[in-house]
Amino acid sequence: MRLIVIGGDAAGMSAAAQARRGRGPDELEIHAFELGRFVSYSACGIPYWIGGVVDGRDRLIARTPAEFRKAGIEVHTRHEVTGIDLDARTVTVRDLDAGSTRREGFDELVYATGATPVRPPWADITGKGVFGVQTLEDGDALREWLATEKPETAVVIGAGYIGVEIAEALIKRGLRVTLVERAQQPMGTIDDDMGALLATTIRDLGIDLRTGVTVQGLETANGKIRAVATDAGPLPAGVVVIGLGVRPNTALAEAAGLPLGATGGLRTDQRQQVAGGVWAAGDCTEVHHRVSGGQVHVPLGTHANKQGRVAGINIGGGHATFPGVIGTAVTKLCDLEVARTGLSSAEAARARFETVTATIESTNRAGYFPGAVPMTVKVIAERETGMLLGAQIVGRTEAAKRIDAFAVAIWNRMTVGEMTGLDLGYAPPYAPVWDPILVAARKAEQELDRHRP
Repeated sequence: MRLIVIGGDAAGMSAAAQARRGRGPDELEIHAFELGRFVSYSACGIPYWIGGVVDGRDRLIARTPAEFRKAGIEVHTRHEVTGIDLDARTVTVRDLDAGSTRREGFDELVYATGATPVRPPWADITGKGVFGVQTLEDGDALREWLATEKPETAVVIGAGYIGVEIAEALIKRGLRVTLVERAQQPMGTIDDDMGALLATTIRDLGIDLRTGVTVQGLETANGKIRAVATDAGPLPAGVVVIGLGVRPNTALAEAAGLPLGATGGLRTDQRQQVAGGVWAAGDCTEVHHRVSGGQVHVPLGTHANKQGRVAGINIGGGHATFPGVIGTAVTKLCDLEVARTGLSSAEAARARFETVTATIESTNRAGYFPGAVPMTVKVIAERETGMLLGAQIVGRTEAAKRIDAFAVAIWNRMTVGEMTGLDLGYAPPYAPVWDPILVAARKAEQELDRHRP
């Protein structure tokens, strides 16, 4: 058998590695084609490398092409797959360095092309100094620009996860940073009241956060970026980073006639199979949301690795399924931690849930213990059943990972009433005697009582 993998990052290489564990080289020949120069790396770590927290690009690389080849997986970097012929069971591959094109046959195919950055028409300019931060090559280019051009001002467009993290990285490098967001609060995956807490910290760091502002264009001079034009006036910029999110990279799949869902991502079954002998995993797919019941596009490395592993197990002769997602995510801005899981208030409304919410202020440790700092916890529950639908946390030390307890509760369809009795760990250095998780669940239960007949 011959397996072709399109895409050499988390999903693709996880699939290849797991398939190899199931079938040896005599049973399965594996070839992975990657457009860039690197495979199997952490794109999520790029902002921390830009900011100097991570020492060197190579620290972000999990396995090199040479390491994969030793394991019996042939990796071809700088190779672009330009076509898929499902009837002939071939792909067309272009060697970007040699300039040649060839056809490669397959018995099994893994489509793991990831996602492409959202780039509005105004971002299509010839001037230099405008960057994304999706690949290691993007990180290299941005770091080189910062080192050679030494810009004093930066504009980051989009205050989602990447935008906030890059804004912090550039502040750490000594630039004057403006962060532009069209919505009224940063990080639209959390509710506005929680986003307002983040906005305060962003501004306290010296980042010029502009919310409710729409970018209209990019201005250049002498072939280099000079300003960002907005509906509130121009913003000077010696470097611009665009972080407006991503969409599934499925143009090649669509051209081959593979099915896409409403999100634009590839539709798969629970085994990650798209069609006979064709599998897909990672940011190019849509996934089942276990709370809303709908199909969503959630581009995260955690899901990509799991989905790739599932596809690889099945290709290797085993059986595995991917159970879906609940939207758990965490990030940080200096010492402020932000976390969310399940549905936000807006997402719950779109899914037609009647909800109650509860927000509490607590501390990460016993109030008298050194290092105790505040955190805000918000809980969203279904009004009729009391089932936990979502949770959000904004706080400092030891805040973000508390979201995992909420994630487990949502995964197992617990009610907030059931959560109030959870046997959580307690000691003054780690939590108050009533952990913020329990306090938030108890307040949500009280809100439910107020709405019951």
